[in-house]
Amino acid sequence: MTEEKAKPTMLTYIESTPDQLKDNIANRGDLVGELARAYVEGGYERVFIVACGSSSNASQCAKPFMVKYLGHDVQIVPPETFCCYEHVLGPTDFVFAISQTGCSTNTIAALDKLRELGRPSIGLTGNLDSDFKEHASILVDYGVGKEDVSYVTRGVSTLALFLMLFALEASHDKGLIDDREYADVVSELEKAPDRHRIMQKNAHAFYESHKAVLTSMDVVYSCGFAQGYGLACESALKMGETTKVPSFAYEAEEYIHGPNLQITPNYTFFFYDDLGVSGDRLRTIWRATRSVSNEAYCITDSREIDDEHAVRVPFDDIHEPMLEPIYVLPVCQIIAYRASTDLDSWDNHPMFSEFSKIAVTKTASISHVMPY
Repeated sequence: MTEEKAKPTMLTYIESTPDQLKDNIANRGDLVGELARAYVEGGYERVFIVACGSSSNASQCAKPFMVKYLGHDVQIVPPETFCCYEHVLGPTDFVFAISQTGCSTNTIAALDKLRELGRPSIGLTGNLDSDFKEHASILVDYGVGKEDVSYVTRGVSTLALFLMLFALEASHDKGLIDDREYADVVSELEKAPDRHRIMQKNAHAFYESHKAVLTSMDVVYSCGFAQGYGLACESALKMGETTKVPSFAYEAEEYIHGPNLQITPNYTFFFYDDLGVSGDRLRTIWRATRSVSNEAYCITDSREIDDEHAVRVPFDDIHEPMLEPIYVLPVCQIIAYRASTDLDSWDNHPMFSEFSKIAVTKTASISHVMPY
């Protein structure tokens, strides 16, 4: 009798992410071509991304890169907020909605709102055969492949990559960057899969040497600037939903203007260095936090942070730090997965059983619970 195939886990998809990234980078023209053409040919400028959960966090990770290469603002708006309040759009505003499953009720409502506004209802998803296809006038697969776990990982990394590739291709097509600049970014992108594998190893090593702390967290803060803030957003979500401890994300300067007043030595902190212009300020805030709690860690390339409190980003050939999230996301994903596995904290509180029946987030067509 053959052994039953092992059920995939979060770690399965984390480990498979580099291969998916490599394929998507190699096939970037086909992957993002339709969306980039719609943006360029329509004469659009500002980008409105309608998303929540990890889709919103992936968008936050990509936002600094998108702003830089498109030369226009990027707004990330939750679906309910978009439908009810923030949908005053100018003629050059480009809007699309994102749901990995294609079955999120709030994002489907946003697609319908776009139709109501007389706009193209553009939907990005990891599942073309979903309810999205009944509501989107343009349906785009962002290249995640199949991910059958509730706490998505590969979907976050591939979405962040897709959005960066979209901005890069559109920028090149509009003549905002020349062939040399384009080739330089692509060359660094091609290093991302191997960098991802290295950061996986570094995250596992950090977890092994800090297991006692990481399985004893009471309250978790994740902080950063720019793309580091995007990483902090996903870090906070992953830590909270898996380990079931209160977990919050802050832009680092916002953190020290109020949320810092409650911290104690029992709090755990993750600071995500943007590897660029805000690094010095972030490390100053890290030092201030260390005066209260010893459990303050920094994901960084700076030797200013001692080995005990650092997850190293050990690459000396980083020329475009805004690509950082593509290969640094596995740090929070692996910590969350391993801590939750050791704690066996996957199950929700028994009182939670009625929650999703009252506040529905997915259409009836989805056969298993996925959060975004």
